[in-house]
Amino acid sequence: MKKILYLTLALLSFNQFSSAQLMSEKNITSRADSLRGTLSPLRSCYDINYYHLDVKIDIDQKSITGSNEFRFTATRDLSKLQFDLFENLRVEKVVYKNKNVPFKREHNAVFVDFQQNINKGSKESFTVFYSGNPIIAKTPPWDGGFIFSKDKSGNPWVSVACQGLGASSWWPNKDHQSDEVDSILISVSVPKGLQEISNGRFRGAEEQQDGYTKYNWFVGNPINNYNVSFYIGKYAHWTDQYEGENGKLSIDYWSLKEDSTKARPHWDADVKPMLKSFEYWFGPYPFYKDGYKLVQAPHLGMEHQSAVAYGNLFKKGYLGRDLSGTGLGMKFDFITIHESGHEWFGNNITTKDIADMWVHEGFTNYSEALFTESNQGKEAGSAYVIGVRRSIANDIPVIGQYGVNREGSGDMYPKGANLVHLIRQLINNDEKFRGILRGMNKTFYHQTVTTQQIENYITKQSGLKLNKIFDQYLRTTMVPVLEYKTEAGKLSYRWTSCVKGFDMPLKVTLNDKGYSTIYPTTQWKTIGLDGQINKDNFKADPNFYVKTKKV
Repeated sequence: MKKILYLTLALLSFNQFSSAQLMSEKNITSRADSLRGTLSPLRSCYDINYYHLDVKIDIDQKSITGSNEFRFTATRDLSKLQFDLFENLRVEKVVYKNKNVPFKREHNAVFVDFQQNINKGSKESFTVFYSGNPIIAKTPPWDGGFIFSKDKSGNPWVSVACQGLGASSWWPNKDHQSDEVDSILISVSVPKGLQEISNGRFRGAEEQQDGYTKYNWFVGNPINNYNVSFYIGKYAHWTDQYEGENGKLSIDYWSLKEDSTKARPHWDADVKPMLKSFEYWFGPYPFYKDGYKLVQAPHLGMEHQSAVAYGNLFKKGYLGRDLSGTGLGMKFDFITIHESGHEWFGNNITTKDIADMWVHEGFTNYSEALFTESNQGKEAGSAYVIGVRRSIANDIPVIGQYGVNREGSGDMYPKGANLVHLIRQLINNDEKFRGILRGMNKTFYHQTVTTQQIENYITKQSGLKLNKIFDQYLRTTMVPVLEYKTEAGKLSYRWTSCVKGFDMPLKVTLNDKGYSTIYPTTQWKTIGLDGQINKDNFKADPNFYVKTKKV
């Protein structure tokens, strides 16, 4: 995720700036935006099967050199295709069948001319050689790029975070979320004496003649480009395993050597309870083949698949603060829980277009509430998700603009979570709700999806009419308002500030025995009230993200 966290008190000004910037620019797109965000014919003409990314990182020069092999299947006859690499990085050559082939650049897109026809169904490969100085992030992970840092002992500590900015900011690839590579070999050469950790399983290290060591890691599951990462430093490493739904899941911990004594007990407190909770709610961990790793990073955190980036300073909450305002957020390490939740939503289920990122962030934000529920009870989980509403800005819609690599509002985190929580109330059957969450991860296992697919799945499995609810919370900035009035023991009510045809049921107090369901529309309706309920003590169930207004 580009904005790794939802709006917090500490980051509110940053995100408000980002939202304001989005508002002013939301209808302004460029050729570069389209080249980056659109699945054009020159991108859809091939399906990427395998990468071998082989790079050397010069820490002193803050530079990168190397190559990436593309193995692909032609989805139609082609002689040209597009891959992506930021224009500040130099393409040295493109090699196809042992020959250099011509290419041209336009912004961050590179167009290869194979000078021969490649037939539909053919499996081919080419290799891109490149070099240069990648973008350095100023405030990672909110803006993407390399992080050249040092640990407390002065040793180099280097990594990258590039969601939103794009993986093509540091390595050549087909940089569109709709096409995840089936597998990738990641080879990273670093100065001797330092360690390098990447996604997947370790395949060994090779000493190089130039004083570098090449570390090889293989990812055997589909992975989206922005999740491909590396961590360089002086690390301590220890292992564990979790008896999960699909057998023994390997757990690898990598902290800086100087932090290992506090990292061990801190991570032990959350990781296995997290895996237990999320497998219960979402289904089996999606990447048993590649294992689960938690790696200390020189930035706050990111959901790097099977190598989750951690930078929360071994504190509870979010850098020692509770994002929900309830106190419940101080009972767990936010980064461990949130970023690991992305293994199901974001990594297992990935949206085709970044405009639909609420699917990643809304469900993952709700995973925090479900983890709270697993450990503190249902009431606590509800209080947590209700608490995060204070961060909702309702500035621009949650869904962004398609085809131009543009997210919607940062509200995708808390508002997305509250939409999921609201749907849970409408389903009113927690086993059925859990079955839908697990069913999503099974049905869309290792797939890329659209919002519409997610909406259709939840609608079908719930048996509810949800289209207007999705439109209301994802495609507008309006919070539905229940207008009501009481007179002579009767309640009159209707929806306002809503999309046309909005008719969401709502639980309210019609008597002193709890909540009852009413069925408002945009037209006035009337129902009887218990004599003890009046305009002053009438209220809606707070588990529904709505407003009420007496008239």
